[in-house]
Amino acid sequence: MQLSTAKLNLHVGVFAFSRLFVATSFRMVYPFLAIFAAGLDVPITTISLAMAVSMAASAVVPFLAPIADQRGRKNGMLLGMGIFLAGTLAASLFPHIVTFFITILLCNLGNNLLISAIQAYLGDRVAYQKRGLYLAIGELSWAVAFIVMVPLAGLILERANWNVPYIWLTAIGAVMTAVIWLVVPQDKPTEPEPLTIFKDIKTVLRSTPAVLGMLMGTSFIIGNELVSVVFGVWMQDSFGLQIAALGAASMVIGFSELGGEGLAALLADRIGKERLMGISFLFNGLWVIALPWLGLSEVGALVWLFMFYLTFEVGIVSALPVMTELVPQARATMMALFIASLSIGRALGDVIAPRLYSGGFMVNALVCLGLDLVAVLILTRIKLPVNSKNMD
Repeated sequence: MQLSTAKLNLHVGVFAFSRLFVATSFRMVYPFLAIFAAGLDVPITTISLAMAVSMAASAVVPFLAPIADQRGRKNGMLLGMGIFLAGTLAASLFPHIVTFFITILLCNLGNNLLISAIQAYLGDRVAYQKRGLYLAIGELSWAVAFIVMVPLAGLILERANWNVPYIWLTAIGAVMTAVIWLVVPQDKPTEPEPLTIFKDIKTVLRSTPAVLGMLMGTSFIIGNELVSVVFGVWMQDSFGLQIAALGAASMVIGFSELGGEGLAALLADRIGKERLMGISFLFNGLWVIALPWLGLSEVGALVWLFMFYLTFEVGIVSALPVMTELVPQARATMMALFIASLSIGRALGDVIAPRLYSGGFMVNALVCLGLDLVAVLILTRIKLPVNSKNMD
């Protein structure tokens, strides 16, 4: 089903705005790791474990994604939003370490299902040579969450219990779910076949380029997570930053991600998505070499973090349109498996990062360099299907 440019732009705006609040539900935990730990009266490692468990558990999304492939992208989006709301409501009503685990798990699960359905929806309706632009626009919410929503969450956390941000997210998320239901056209098949979960999963896993894409994403995301998990703790340890200052540091990272998404939108369709991916992976890894010089001051550390996240974001966003084209007949399931591979990578990074950090932040950065180089190597082995249309 083809849409007019105006309707397509409207839908992309709705998707981005919805994802803004879903992403905030777990993105705000990273810079305020110590604050959530204090509020729940548990060690930081417990919060890190909760993040790891949620990332690993959200890898079950590929078993839900066939709903979006076989019952319509809209139904996949609504299911993702429903799971997210169940998570935020749990924390809103019952603030406890157990419900925190449940909340983070459900928010990640809902986020991954929502994203895979949205990306499949855009993959169906946007030609490959323009897809990099539209998918990059959809990713802007990831950065805006850090620029706007995380600092707002920090202000709330200074004045209220740790679960209060989730109360706000529940209310706004309910509104956005209604907007998706009203605005996005129904694309459910008129005579759907019986739902088959494993058929689409097998189709993706039998594709060598798809498997390589997942391995590439896992390697790249682990490297990023080794830095993301501990950057707030590092800034506190190195410069004694408090909650508000950590929120400001989050804004710096958000602006770098916003810049990365803007560059991906500008360049991916023009110079080639795979080429831009390789350049970004390489620069992201090599940038860690600058840490010993820039990490000596607060300003230098923020500059380092800005460039690190900028190059990462260009790489991951430019990878999305490539992934949507690897298995077109099962797009939602392909994207769910790719996102699941990223979640597994984040889970591994969440577990490994604090342990590496005991040897100093530079250890995390150097391991990140090695993983980025592995991602570049895998990228060279990925080939798009020969029958793909409108390729770069």
